[in-house]
Amino acid sequence: MLKIREDACKKCRICMKNCPIEAIVAGEENGQKYVRITDKCVECNICRRVCPFGVIENADQTEGMIQCSSCSVQCKIPVGSTGACKRYTNEGGKLVRNRKLVVEPLPQVEAAENIRKPIITAVGAGTNYPCIRPAPHIVCENRDGVDVVTTVTEAPLSYSGVLVKLDTNTYIGEEGATVYCEGKPVGMVQTEEYGSKMIYVGGANRLTAKDGGFATARTICALANGEEVELSVDKKIKIRCQQGKAPVINGVEEQTMRIGCGSATIGLLADVMKEAVDECIVIDHHVTGLFSEHLAGREVGMKWSGVIPNATKSTVGRYFGGHGDGIGGTVLQTPRDAIKSVDMSVAHAGMTILVTNTTGEIAALFEVQEDGDVKEIPMTEKAAKVARTIHENCQSSMTSVMYCGGTGGSARGGVCKHPVAITEAVHEGRAQLTIGGAPAFVYPGGGLNFIVDTGKVINKAFTWVPTPATVAPVEYTMTKEDYEKIGGHMDRIKNVKDFPEYQK
Repeated sequence: MLKIREDACKKCRICMKNCPIEAIVAGEENGQKYVRITDKCVECNICRRVCPFGVIENADQTEGMIQCSSCSVQCKIPVGSTGACKRYTNEGGKLVRNRKLVVEPLPQVEAAENIRKPIITAVGAGTNYPCIRPAPHIVCENRDGVDVVTTVTEAPLSYSGVLVKLDTNTYIGEEGATVYCEGKPVGMVQTEEYGSKMIYVGGANRLTAKDGGFATARTICALANGEEVELSVDKKIKIRCQQGKAPVINGVEEQTMRIGCGSATIGLLADVMKEAVDECIVIDHHVTGLFSEHLAGREVGMKWSGVIPNATKSTVGRYFGGHGDGIGGTVLQTPRDAIKSVDMSVAHAGMTILVTNTTGEIAALFEVQEDGDVKEIPMTEKAAKVARTIHENCQSSMTSVMYCGGTGGSARGGVCKHPVAITEAVHEGRAQLTIGGAPAFVYPGGGLNFIVDTGKVINKAFTWVPTPATVAPVEYTMTKEDYEKIGGHMDRIKNVKDFPEYQK
């Protein structure tokens, strides 16, 4: 175990906050504060690596310790305790995986061919690290007259992270802005997608960073395992997110995902707008739409009304809105702010202008005055119908978490004797890669880079080790004939019916 030189310790407790198994305690004794490492210590060395004062050193061994070889940390685990990753327990001098093997994957609608679904999952399987060994379990069963093989292992992956999709138009920071968790940098704001903000947490460089590597590993696993996590962007904008739940941004729970950008909204509902108002501005940070000028407006017989929106023109009827914390993720704070001016050589008094956002949740109706100014008036039923129709065609906001990883490294040794053969088999469709029973999309090109929807993965399937790296349950499924062709460990194949856990 390790110990702290108490005379040099500054009592900052950074070591205690980062210890994954709560083996460090703090208190007061004889009027003196202390921070100490208990005999639960497994020498994962997180405390030593985060201590800013270098006051942690080796101490005596604890009786009955076993050195774990499931990852390169090689924790020394006392009897009755787990290692830093909490996957294995020292039970009377033997390391035992402390989660039962999950053999039955969750049902997947994508499963059609006989190799699309693994026979068992890798959740609870254990590992083949340091990868010279065959996979912990290689099983076979007959499907429609064809012998099929699945190999499973829980693989430590340094190249890993999670892509977090937040269904919202709310401003969360500029692309590339640093994302923090536990006060540590763990990721960044990524290029947004249609109707959603995107955050990437992790990646090899974040995981191996001196400042925040362990926090990054914890955050990846928490998000991938469906736990609620609080992130902040540039330590200013707070985001609470959890797989399958609506994101909460700066204390406000998001309700609705936009129907589309402002231009798309007009394209979808131009006929409804024509029956309701003379003009409609749909506010959006990406593309704000001006109905009468838009091509969809022309399609239903409209001519430009003379209204000029408060945005930068892109093309006809389409305007770029500035990013900000206002309506639709723009700088506009009120619906009135969306109307820059009215050209009275084209417009006329009494014209009506509806201003709405892309979810229909914010809407106001204005009337053009004699002097070219505009005045807010009560919503008419037809104008309200436009906003209502927009809202009815929106979906509820939610958070989606996709785990990303690369399995093209040493873990392939557990599958077969020719590593490149399994890579080629996956890309050629002769072998199916799944993660925790869920289908993974494998990126084209070299290697085995994948992305998987964690909402379809067996619950609590991901763990981490303090290299730092995350641990993913990886399955490869193929016909027995193909498995032999790639140099599989044929002598290790077992019939799945021989597993006591197996039930059909």
